[in-house]
Amino acid sequence: MFPRSPAVAVLAAFALLVPVPAAAASATRDGDRVLFTVSDPRIDESSGLALSRRHPGVVYTHNDSGGRPEVFALGPDGRTRAVLTLGGATARDWEAMAVGRDEQGRPAIYVADIGDNLGGAWPYVTVYRIPEPAELRSRTIRATRFRFKYADGPRNAETMMIDPRTNRLYIASKLFDGALYEAPATLRTSGFNKLRKIGEAPVIATDGAFAPDGRSYVIRTYFGARVYAFGADGKPGDSLGSVALPAQKQGESVTYTADGQSLLVGSEGVDQPVYQVPLPARARPTPPTAPRTAGDKGGGKEHRDASGARVGLFLALTIAAVIGYGVVRRRS
Repeated sequence: MFPRSPAVAVLAAFALLVPVPAAAASATRDGDRVLFTVSDPRIDESSGLALSRRHPGVVYTHNDSGGRPEVFALGPDGRTRAVLTLGGATARDWEAMAVGRDEQGRPAIYVADIGDNLGGAWPYVTVYRIPEPAELRSRTIRATRFRFKYADGPRNAETMMIDPRTNRLYIASKLFDGALYEAPATLRTSGFNKLRKIGEAPVIATDGAFAPDGRSYVIRTYFGARVYAFGADGKPGDSLGSVALPAQKQGESVTYTADGQSLLVGSEGVDQPVYQVPLPARARPTPPTAPRTAGDKGGGKEHRDASGARVGLFLALTIAAVIGYGVVRRRS
């Protein structure tokens, strides 16, 4: 969540001074569509999205912070089909979620309490896990807790992803030191799990997700998204290109469709739409036997269009964050 402070007002003022291309200001672009609108008034700060593995068409989401430790199961029409309360969990600053597996290989929902708007005030962060229920009905499910520490010191983050091939967990930090961190292959519930930096991440990363085949992942910001290759050896690879996103109130969530051909992107706020955004061809999952062309590393028109639309906004955000950094903010 972006901290609510005088920096927000500064950002707004600078944004008015920076020209934004018409394509970036448009609510939708060719190929984008509103999949559904989140109509439940209890969901006013949707900060994560994850596609169900057990229930076709169902998407999970959660609020940012300051509320109950709940996951909402949304049907294809956007209506809440069930509310899953995480027993034994707290909602300090929930920022991301993903569907992975438990130790027995069963589908499980992971929720990341990893936000830190004070940039290092919390010595550790927490990820909670509950089994994904076979039957969708509101209930309380006892959560398993995993605590994490960064090898290079605490930081703010809003992105958690799980590789569907290995079930390994990754976190991307936010702000200006954006980096991708890898969790241990096997998580332990006692003590702390160490997060180690393995690569870079976009500035102001607000969420991310792995493609269904695990061979690529996406990280979004408030203004766009970028897709990266991911090797079978667990190493991040080249950029596969940028994805321009629809204008949103405060875009903080992303996941893939089941076929991996599109992204689902959501926003904080009441009655916010969830958009389905087609991926450019180079960023879509391909069969393992399909060869990559020599120059297929991103760039091209999609990259130029998305980057040009975001340069001014990133500049404004950077100035605003620097001015507002250190200001006492509402912990969220």
